Amino acid sequence: MSESRAFCPRCGDPVPDRSESDAADPLRPGTEVDLCDSCYFDDFEFVDVPDRIDVRVCAQCGAVYRGNRWVDVGADDYTDVAIEEVSEALGVHVDVEDVAWQVEPEQVDQNTIRMHCSFTGVARDTPVEERVTVPVRIARQTCTRCGRIAGDYYASIVQIRAERRTPTTEEVERAKEIANATVAEMEATGDRNAFVTEMTETDDGLNIRVSTNKIGKKIANKMVQEFGGTVNDAETLVTEDEDGNEVYRVTFAVRLPPYRPGDVIDLADDDEGPVLVRSARGNLKGTRVRTGERYEASYEEGNSPEARKLGEREDAVEATVVAVEDDNAVQVLDPETYRAKTVSRPDYFDPDAETVPVLKSRAGLHVLPDPEPDAGTDVAASEPYDPYANQPEDDETDA
Repeated sequence: MSESRAFCPRCGDPVPDRSESDAADPLRPGTEVDLCDSCYFDDFEFVDVPDRIDVRVCAQCGAVYRGNRWVDVGADDYTDVAIEEVSEALGVHVDVEDVAWQVEPEQVDQNTIRMHCSFTGVARDTPVEERVTVPVRIARQTCTRCGRIAGDYYASIVQIRAERRTPTTEEVERAKEIANATVAEMEATGDRNAFVTEMTETDDGLNIRVSTNKIGKKIANKMVQEFGGTVNDAETLVTEDEDGNEVYRVTFAVRLPPYRPGDVIDLADDDEGPVLVRSARGNLKGTRVRTGERYEASYEEGNSPEARKLGEREDAVEATVVAVEDDNAVQVLDPETYRAKTVSRPDYFDPDAETVPVLKSRAGLHVLPDPEPDAGTDVAASEPYDPYANQPEDDETDA
Protein backbone atom coordinates (compact mmCIF):
# COMPACT_ATOMS: atom_id res chain seq x y z
CA MET A 1 0.00 0.00 0.00
CA SER A 2 1.50 3.34 -1.05
CA GLU A 3 1.87 6.27 1.25
CA SER A 4 -0.29 9.34 0.69
CA ARG A 5 0.77 12.91 1.18
CA ALA A 6 -1.43 13.07 4.34
CA PHE A 7 0.07 13.01 7.79
CA CYS A 8 -1.41 11.90 11.09
CA PRO A 9 -2.60 15.01 12.95
CA ARG A 10 -1.63 13.43 16.27
CA CYS A 11 1.90 12.07 15.76
CA GLY A 12 2.86 13.47 12.35
CA ASP A 13 3.63 10.10 10.76
CA PRO A 14 2.58 9.53 7.15
CA VAL A 15 -0.85 7.99 6.73
CA PRO A 16 -1.12 5.07 4.25
CA ASP A 17 -3.09 5.66 1.10
CA ARG A 18 -6.43 3.82 1.52
CA SER A 19 -8.30 5.46 -1.34
CA GLU A 20 -9.36 2.02 -2.64
CA SER A 21 -10.38 0.66 0.78
CA ASP A 22 -13.55 1.01 2.85
CA ALA A 23 -12.30 4.41 3.96
CA ALA A 24 -13.88 5.95 0.87
CA ASP A 25 -17.28 4.31 1.47
CA PRO A 26 -19.83 7.14 1.92
CA LEU A 27 -22.10 4.77 3.86
CA ARG A 28 -19.41 4.29 6.51
CA PRO A 29 -18.27 7.76 7.49
CA GLY A 30 -16.67 6.39 10.65
CA THR A 31 -13.95 4.79 8.51
CA GLU A 32 -12.48 8.01 7.23
CA VAL A 33 -8.70 7.85 7.58
CA ASP A 34 -7.66 10.72 9.84
CA LEU A 35 -5.12 8.93 12.03
CA CYS A 36 -2.33 6.51 11.44
CA ASP A 37 -2.87 2.91 12.49
CA SER A 38 -0.93 3.34 15.72
CA CYS A 39 -2.93 6.34 16.90
CA TYR A 40 -6.16 4.86 15.55
CA PHE A 41 -5.87 1.71 17.63
CA ASP A 42 -4.89 3.72 20.72
CA ASP A 43 -8.49 5.00 20.86
CA PHE A 44 -10.11 1.97 19.28
CA GLU A 45 -13.01 0.37 21.17
CA PHE A 46 -14.02 -2.93 19.62
CA VAL A 47 -17.14 -3.50 21.73
CA ASP A 48 -19.38 -1.10 23.61
CA VAL A 49 -20.96 -2.86 26.60
CA PRO A 50 -23.20 -1.65 29.45
CA ASP A 51 -22.02 -2.03 33.02
CA ARG A 52 -24.99 -4.26 33.83
CA ILE A 53 -28.12 -5.54 32.12
CA ASP A 54 -31.38 -5.84 34.08
CA VAL A 55 -33.95 -8.35 32.83
CA ARG A 56 -37.49 -8.11 34.22
CA VAL A 57 -39.26 -11.47 34.39
CA CYS A 58 -42.63 -12.49 35.80
CA ALA A 59 -42.22 -14.76 38.81
CA GLN A 60 -45.60 -16.38 38.08
CA CYS A 61 -45.67 -17.17 34.34
CA GLY A 62 -42.05 -16.55 33.29
CA ALA A 63 -42.83 -13.78 30.79
CA VAL A 64 -40.07 -11.25 30.00
CA TYR A 65 -40.57 -7.49 29.80
CA ARG A 66 -39.24 -6.17 26.50
CA GLY A 67 -39.71 -2.69 25.17
CA ASN A 68 -42.96 -1.62 26.74
CA ARG A 69 -44.77 -4.94 27.04
CA TRP A 70 -44.57 -8.42 28.52
CA VAL A 71 -43.66 -11.26 26.15
CA ASP A 72 -44.06 -15.00 26.69
CA VAL A 73 -40.73 -16.67 25.90
CA GLY A 74 -41.43 -20.23 27.02
CA ALA A 75 -37.95 -20.67 28.54
CA ASP A 76 -37.16 -23.31 31.18
CA ASP A 77 -34.44 -21.06 32.57
CA TYR A 78 -33.26 -17.55 31.78
CA THR A 79 -29.80 -18.30 30.38
CA ASP A 80 -31.02 -18.08 26.79
CA VAL A 81 -32.95 -14.93 27.68
CA ALA A 82 -29.78 -13.41 29.17
CA ILE A 83 -27.78 -14.25 26.04
CA GLU A 84 -30.41 -12.61 23.82
CA GLU A 85 -30.53 -9.51 25.99
CA VAL A 86 -26.73 -9.23 25.91
CA SER A 87 -26.63 -9.62 22.13
CA GLU A 88 -29.12 -6.76 21.76
CA ALA A 89 -27.30 -4.51 24.25
CA LEU A 90 -23.78 -4.89 22.82
CA GLY A 91 -22.46 -2.54 20.16
CA VAL A 92 -19.61 -3.45 17.77
CA HIS A 93 -17.40 -0.79 16.15
CA VAL A 94 -18.59 0.05 12.65
CA ASP A 95 -15.12 -0.42 11.11
CA VAL A 96 -14.83 -4.06 12.17
CA GLU A 97 -15.53 -6.75 9.58
CA ASP A 98 -15.94 -10.52 9.85
CA VAL A 99 -17.15 -10.25 13.44
CA ALA A 100 -17.54 -13.49 15.39
CA TRP A 101 -18.38 -13.92 19.04
CA GLN A 102 -19.12 -16.55 21.61
CA VAL A 103 -20.41 -16.40 25.15
CA GLU A 104 -19.90 -18.50 28.25
CA PRO A 105 -22.61 -17.95 30.89
CA GLU A 106 -21.74 -18.30 34.56
CA GLN A 107 -24.61 -18.73 37.01
CA VAL A 108 -23.52 -16.73 40.05
CA ASP A 109 -26.76 -17.10 42.01
CA GLN A 110 -30.46 -17.49 41.36
CA ASN A 111 -30.84 -13.95 40.08
CA THR A 112 -27.40 -13.20 38.58
CA ILE A 113 -25.74 -14.58 35.43
CA ARG A 114 -22.26 -13.41 34.47
CA MET A 115 -21.80 -13.46 30.69
CA HIS A 116 -18.17 -13.94 29.50
CA CYS A 117 -18.07 -12.79 25.88
CA SER A 118 -15.21 -13.20 23.36
CA PHE A 119 -15.12 -11.16 20.11
CA THR A 120 -12.89 -11.42 17.05
CA GLY A 121 -12.84 -9.41 13.85
CA VAL A 122 -10.76 -7.43 11.36
CA ALA A 123 -10.26 -3.65 11.36
CA ARG A 124 -7.93 -1.87 8.88
CA ASP A 125 -6.74 -5.29 7.71
CA THR A 126 -5.62 -6.00 11.27
CA PRO A 127 -7.06 -8.86 13.37
CA VAL A 128 -8.64 -7.58 16.57
CA GLU A 129 -10.10 -9.40 19.55
CA GLU A 130 -11.60 -8.53 22.90
CA ARG A 131 -13.06 -10.23 25.96
CA VAL A 132 -15.73 -8.58 28.09
CA THR A 133 -17.82 -9.69 31.05
CA VAL A 134 -21.38 -8.46 31.42
CA PRO A 135 -23.41 -9.20 34.58
CA VAL A 136 -27.10 -9.87 33.94
CA ARG A 137 -29.45 -9.26 36.84
CA ILE A 138 -32.80 -11.11 36.86
CA ALA A 139 -35.47 -8.92 38.47
CA ARG A 140 -38.53 -11.01 39.37
CA GLN A 141 -41.80 -9.10 39.24
CA THR A 142 -45.46 -9.70 38.42
CA CYS A 143 -46.66 -9.10 34.87
CA THR A 144 -49.89 -7.28 34.10
CA ARG A 145 -51.74 -10.48 33.21
CA CYS A 146 -50.79 -12.35 36.38
CA GLY A 147 -51.58 -9.27 38.45
CA ARG A 148 -55.06 -9.14 36.99
CA ILE A 149 -55.61 -12.85 37.53
CA ALA A 150 -54.50 -12.56 41.15
CA GLY A 151 -56.89 -9.64 41.60
CA ASP A 152 -59.86 -11.56 40.09
CA TYR A 153 -60.11 -8.99 37.31
CA TYR A 154 -62.80 -9.48 34.67
CA ALA A 155 -64.34 -7.32 31.96
CA SER A 156 -67.18 -9.55 30.76
CA ILE A 157 -69.70 -12.06 32.11
CA VAL A 158 -71.29 -14.82 30.05
CA GLN A 159 -74.49 -16.16 31.58
CA ILE A 160 -75.63 -19.55 30.30
CA ARG A 161 -79.36 -20.06 30.84
CA ALA A 162 -82.11 -22.02 29.11
CA GLU A 163 -85.66 -21.10 28.20
CA ARG A 164 -88.30 -22.83 30.35
CA ARG A 165 -85.74 -25.28 31.73
CA THR A 166 -82.35 -25.57 33.40
CA PRO A 167 -79.23 -26.23 31.29
CA THR A 168 -78.19 -29.87 31.46
CA THR A 169 -74.92 -31.11 32.91
CA GLU A 170 -73.67 -31.81 29.38
CA GLU A 171 -74.47 -28.26 28.26
CA VAL A 172 -72.75 -26.75 31.30
CA GLU A 173 -69.62 -28.87 30.80
CA ARG A 174 -69.59 -28.06 27.11
CA ALA A 175 -69.86 -24.34 27.90
CA LYS A 176 -66.77 -24.66 30.11
CA GLU A 177 -64.90 -26.44 27.31
CA ILE A 178 -65.88 -23.73 24.82
CA ALA A 179 -64.67 -20.99 27.18
CA ASN A 180 -61.32 -22.67 27.82
CA ALA A 181 -60.82 -23.47 24.13
CA THR A 182 -61.63 -19.89 23.10
CA VAL A 183 -59.08 -18.50 25.56
CA ALA A 184 -56.48 -21.04 24.39
CA GLU A 185 -57.02 -19.99 20.76
CA MET A 186 -56.52 -16.33 21.60
CA GLU A 187 -53.45 -17.08 23.72
CA ALA A 188 -51.99 -18.99 20.77
CA THR A 189 -52.24 -15.82 18.67
CA GLY A 190 -50.22 -13.90 21.27
CA ASP A 191 -53.06 -12.29 23.21
CA ARG A 192 -51.72 -12.19 26.78
CA ASN A 193 -54.89 -10.49 28.03
CA ALA A 194 -56.98 -13.60 27.42
CA PHE A 195 -57.93 -15.63 30.49
CA VAL A 196 -60.91 -17.05 32.35
CA THR A 197 -61.26 -15.44 35.75
CA GLU A 198 -63.95 -17.67 37.23
CA MET A 199 -66.65 -20.19 36.36
CA THR A 200 -69.56 -20.49 38.80
CA GLU A 201 -72.42 -22.95 38.56
CA THR A 202 -75.75 -21.60 39.82
CA ASP A 203 -79.24 -23.03 40.22
CA ASP A 204 -80.14 -21.43 36.88
CA GLY A 205 -77.04 -22.39 34.86
CA LEU A 206 -73.47 -21.16 34.58
CA ASN A 207 -71.70 -17.79 34.95
CA ILE A 208 -68.34 -17.34 33.21
CA ARG A 209 -66.18 -14.31 34.01
CA VAL A 210 -63.54 -13.54 31.39
CA SER A 211 -60.85 -10.90 30.92
CA THR A 212 -62.14 -9.07 27.84
CA ASN A 213 -65.45 -8.28 26.17
CA LYS A 214 -64.13 -9.79 22.95
CA ILE A 215 -63.70 -13.19 24.61
CA GLY A 216 -67.14 -12.99 26.19
CA LYS A 217 -68.75 -12.30 22.84
CA LYS A 218 -66.91 -15.19 21.17
CA ILE A 219 -67.96 -17.66 23.87
CA ALA A 220 -71.58 -16.55 23.70
CA ASN A 221 -71.70 -16.79 19.90
CA LYS A 222 -70.10 -20.25 19.90
CA MET A 223 -72.69 -21.50 22.38
CA VAL A 224 -75.49 -20.31 20.11
CA GLN A 225 -73.79 -21.81 17.05
CA GLU A 226 -73.61 -25.20 18.75
CA PHE A 227 -76.86 -25.38 20.69
CA GLY A 228 -79.05 -22.73 19.13
CA GLY A 229 -80.84 -20.09 21.15
CA THR A 230 -80.27 -16.36 21.47
CA VAL A 231 -77.77 -13.98 23.05
CA ASN A 232 -78.33 -10.47 24.37
CA ASP A 233 -75.76 -8.08 25.80
CA ALA A 234 -75.97 -5.29 28.35
CA GLU A 235 -73.26 -2.73 29.19
CA THR A 236 -72.47 -1.37 32.65
CA LEU A 237 -70.17 1.61 33.17
CA VAL A 238 -67.58 0.62 35.79
CA THR A 239 -64.76 3.18 35.62
CA GLU A 240 -62.60 5.44 33.47
CA ASP A 241 -59.09 4.70 32.26
CA GLU A 242 -56.05 6.95 32.68
CA ASP A 243 -57.00 8.84 29.50
CA GLY A 244 -60.50 9.57 30.75
CA ASN A 245 -62.20 7.02 28.46
CA GLU A 246 -65.23 5.24 29.86
CA VAL A 247 -64.73 1.54 30.59
CA TYR A 248 -67.75 -0.75 30.36
CA ARG A 249 -68.34 -4.26 31.63
CA VAL A 250 -70.54 -6.29 29.28
CA THR A 251 -72.87 -9.11 30.30
CA PHE A 252 -73.77 -11.60 27.56
CA ALA A 253 -76.98 -13.48 28.39
CA VAL A 254 -77.19 -16.74 26.42
CA ARG A 255 -80.64 -18.33 26.34
CA LEU A 256 -80.56 -21.93 25.14
CA PRO A 257 -83.66 -23.30 23.39
CA PRO A 258 -86.33 -24.99 25.54
CA TYR A 259 -85.90 -28.26 23.62
CA ARG A 260 -82.78 -30.30 22.93
CA PRO A 261 -81.98 -32.84 20.22
CA GLY A 262 -83.49 -36.09 21.40
CA ASP A 263 -86.53 -34.53 23.09
CA VAL A 264 -89.98 -35.78 22.06
CA ILE A 265 -92.49 -32.94 22.14
CA ASP A 266 -96.20 -32.57 21.50
CA LEU A 267 -96.88 -29.34 19.61
CA ALA A 268 -99.78 -27.17 20.71
CA ASP A 269 -102.69 -26.79 18.27
CA ASP A 270 -101.23 -29.58 16.14
CA ASP A 271 -102.90 -32.93 15.45
CA GLU A 272 -100.16 -34.52 13.31
CA GLY A 273 -98.47 -36.27 16.22
CA PRO A 274 -95.41 -35.74 18.42
CA VAL A 275 -92.05 -34.60 17.05
CA LEU A 276 -88.62 -36.04 17.81
CA VAL A 277 -86.32 -33.00 17.86
CA ARG A 278 -83.28 -33.26 15.55
CA SER A 279 -81.89 -29.74 15.88
CA ALA A 280 -82.66 -26.55 17.81
CA ARG A 281 -80.28 -24.35 15.82
CA GLY A 282 -82.21 -21.73 13.88
CA ASN A 283 -85.77 -22.98 13.47
CA LEU A 284 -86.53 -26.14 15.42
CA LYS A 285 -86.37 -29.23 13.19
CA GLY A 286 -87.44 -32.78 13.83
CA THR A 287 -89.19 -35.94 12.72
CA ARG A 288 -92.85 -36.82 13.15
CA VAL A 289 -92.86 -40.07 15.12
CA ARG A 290 -96.34 -40.95 13.83
CA THR A 291 -95.49 -40.75 10.11
CA GLY A 292 -91.71 -40.23 9.87
CA GLU A 293 -92.18 -36.98 7.97
CA ARG A 294 -89.88 -34.03 8.47
CA TYR A 295 -90.95 -31.13 10.62
CA GLU A 296 -89.65 -27.58 10.77
CA ALA A 297 -91.05 -24.77 12.87
CA SER A 298 -92.18 -21.60 11.16
CA TYR A 299 -90.07 -18.47 11.14
CA GLU A 300 -92.30 -16.89 13.77
CA GLU A 301 -91.94 -19.89 16.12
CA GLY A 302 -88.19 -20.14 15.66
CA ASN A 303 -86.52 -22.67 17.95
CA SER A 304 -89.17 -22.55 20.67
CA PRO A 305 -92.64 -23.37 19.35
CA GLU A 306 -95.38 -23.81 21.94
CA ALA A 307 -95.30 -27.47 23.00
CA ARG A 308 -95.09 -29.85 25.94
CA LYS A 309 -92.29 -32.30 26.44
CA LEU A 310 -93.32 -35.97 26.43
CA GLY A 311 -89.93 -37.54 27.05
CA GLU A 312 -86.48 -38.07 25.61
CA ARG A 313 -84.89 -40.47 23.15
CA GLU A 314 -83.07 -42.10 26.09
CA ASP A 315 -86.45 -42.94 27.68
CA ALA A 316 -87.31 -45.31 24.83
CA VAL A 317 -87.38 -49.07 25.54
CA GLU A 318 -87.20 -52.01 23.18
CA ALA A 319 -90.59 -53.53 22.29
CA THR A 320 -91.25 -56.76 20.40
CA VAL A 321 -92.84 -56.44 16.96
CA VAL A 322 -95.94 -58.70 16.85
CA ALA A 323 -97.17 -58.08 13.32
CA VAL A 324 -97.09 -55.59 10.49
CA GLU A 325 -100.71 -54.87 9.72
CA ASP A 326 -100.34 -52.58 6.69
CA ASP A 327 -98.40 -49.58 5.42
CA ASN A 328 -99.79 -47.39 8.19
CA ALA A 329 -99.99 -49.65 11.26
CA VAL A 330 -97.92 -52.16 13.18
CA GLN A 331 -98.55 -54.25 16.28
CA VAL A 332 -96.03 -54.17 19.16
CA LEU A 333 -96.07 -55.42 22.73
CA ASP A 334 -96.78 -52.66 25.24
CA PRO A 335 -93.58 -52.49 27.38
CA GLU A 336 -95.68 -52.11 30.56
CA THR A 337 -98.73 -54.33 30.01
CA TYR A 338 -97.11 -56.74 27.51
CA ARG A 339 -100.30 -56.67 25.47
CA ALA A 340 -100.31 -56.36 21.70
CA LYS A 341 -101.11 -52.82 20.67
CA THR A 342 -101.61 -51.30 17.26
CA VAL A 343 -99.60 -48.11 16.69
CA SER A 344 -98.76 -45.86 13.75
CA ARG A 345 -96.10 -47.12 11.38
CA PRO A 346 -93.62 -44.32 10.52
CA ASP A 347 -91.60 -44.32 7.29
CA TYR A 348 -88.38 -45.22 9.11
CA PHE A 349 -89.87 -48.45 10.52
CA ASP A 350 -87.97 -51.57 9.41
CA PRO A 351 -90.52 -54.30 8.58
CA ASP A 352 -87.88 -57.00 9.16
CA ALA A 353 -87.05 -55.81 12.66
CA GLU A 354 -87.94 -58.07 15.58
CA THR A 355 -87.79 -55.26 18.13
CA VAL A 356 -88.11 -51.48 17.88
CA PRO A 357 -87.53 -48.61 20.34
CA VAL A 358 -90.81 -47.19 21.60
CA LEU A 359 -91.74 -44.30 23.87
CA LYS A 360 -94.86 -44.45 25.99
CA SER A 361 -96.24 -41.10 27.12
CA ARG A 362 -99.47 -39.24 27.72
CA ALA A 363 -99.76 -38.95 23.95
CA GLY A 364 -99.72 -42.74 23.51
CA LEU A 365 -97.19 -45.30 22.28
CA HIS A 366 -94.91 -44.33 19.42
CA VAL A 367 -92.11 -46.05 17.52
CA LEU A 368 -88.88 -44.04 17.50
CA PRO A 369 -86.04 -44.26 14.97
CA ASP A 370 -82.98 -46.27 15.90
CA PRO A 371 -80.12 -44.14 17.25
CA GLU A 372 -77.38 -43.22 14.82
CA PRO A 373 -74.95 -46.15 14.56
CA ASP A 374 -71.50 -45.69 16.09
CA ALA A 375 -72.48 -42.34 17.59
CA GLY A 376 -69.77 -40.77 19.67
CA THR A 377 -70.04 -39.12 23.03
CA ASP A 378 -69.71 -35.53 21.90
CA VAL A 379 -72.61 -33.12 21.76
CA ALA A 380 -72.99 -33.15 17.99
CA ALA A 381 -73.15 -36.95 17.90
CA SER A 382 -75.84 -37.03 20.58
CA GLU A 383 -78.46 -35.80 18.11
CA PRO A 384 -81.01 -38.51 17.18
CA TYR A 385 -80.61 -40.45 14.00
CA ASP A 386 -82.03 -38.68 10.97
CA PRO A 387 -83.86 -41.27 8.84
CA TYR A 388 -83.58 -38.96 5.82
CA ALA A 389 -79.83 -38.34 6.09
CA ASN A 390 -78.88 -40.73 3.28
CA GLN A 391 -81.80 -40.01 1.00
CA PRO A 392 -81.72 -37.57 -1.96
CA GLU A 393 -82.78 -34.04 -1.10
CA ASP A 394 -86.26 -33.04 -2.19
CA ASP A 395 -87.49 -29.55 -2.92
CA GLU A 396 -87.60 -28.69 0.78
CA THR A 397 -84.38 -27.63 2.48
CA ASP A 398 -83.52 -27.07 6.11
CA ALA A 399 -83.03 -23.45 6.97
